[in-house]
Amino acid sequence: MLEAAGFTVAEAANGAEATEAARIVRPGLVLLDIQLPDVDGFEVARRLAAARADGVAPVVVLTSTREARDYGGRIAASPAAGFLPKDQLSGAALRRFLARDPTPAARARLRVVIAEDTVLLREGLRRVLGDAGLDVAGTAGDASQLLQLVQALRPDVVLADIRMPPTQTTEGLQAALEIRRRWPGTAVVVLSQHVETEQLFDLLAGDPRGIGYVLKERVADIGHFTDAIRRVAAGESVIDPEVVSRLVARPRRNSPLETLTEREGAVLAQMAEGRSNQAIAAQLYMSPKTVETHVGSLFAKLGLLPAAEDHRRVLAVLTYLRR
Repeated sequence: MLEAAGFTVAEAANGAEATEAARIVRPGLVLLDIQLPDVDGFEVARRLAAARADGVAPVVVLTSTREARDYGGRIAASPAAGFLPKDQLSGAALRRFLARDPTPAARARLRVVIAEDTVLLREGLRRVLGDAGLDVAGTAGDASQLLQLVQALRPDVVLADIRMPPTQTTEGLQAALEIRRRWPGTAVVVLSQHVETEQLFDLLAGDPRGIGYVLKERVADIGHFTDAIRRVAAGESVIDPEVVSRLVARPRRNSPLETLTEREGAVLAQMAEGRSNQAIAAQLYMSPKTVETHVGSLFAKLGLLPAAEDHRRVLAVLTYLRR
């Protein structure tokens, strides 16, 4: 499952093997069962922490619900970076964990390839992303070079300008679509000078997880921009708010959008950016319960069925907005 999601995987059968493998391979992430044949996951996490003077690889200890209850005290005191129920294990969950790990060592492990034909912008992106703690593994000036770099480097995230040589039309977009087809575990953020909604819909036509569409003017807000990159790397969908605003404001005849209140419209825009109810509540200074009420109301007005997964909500909303 993890290899299919784009991870390179090394295996170990017990704690001793895991400790030795981590010493040799120096992985970016270690997954440990809470109960191993020779030792428990807590002890392996402690060993790894003691063995790494230059920063500890993020550790996820996999638990069942019962184990999490039984080991609650040790979980709270463990040096391991996080815990994940076994039934929630997925590539997206691990990317989310890596992207949100607050330690400098973990942030540096997010590897990025930049594709931009304007030299000044390309080098500027390299500089600011490096300063923000991301590892810029390579840069490309055209779509062909981008595909070669992705094949060779297998980055976590690709930043690609939509318009690239030789025709300056959609070469970057086509490269992004090819990357998603050949390396589905690679997240993609496309950069655009202008709002180009048809290209956005082309990009989101398949699985929108790990997809971002950001206007170049947002790059100046480094915090917002790097947050978007990390969210996309974590498997979220991030759509530029200006794009959403224009889609919502587009004139329509007899559209249910006209029946939305101002607050429902604000919630809809946040949903289309890929935000969860909790994140919307923080952004709009509402309680989560109020957001839930607005979401239910606008779903009813737009004739959209609620979905358990955020990316399906985004896809449903954008599909509606496309009409």
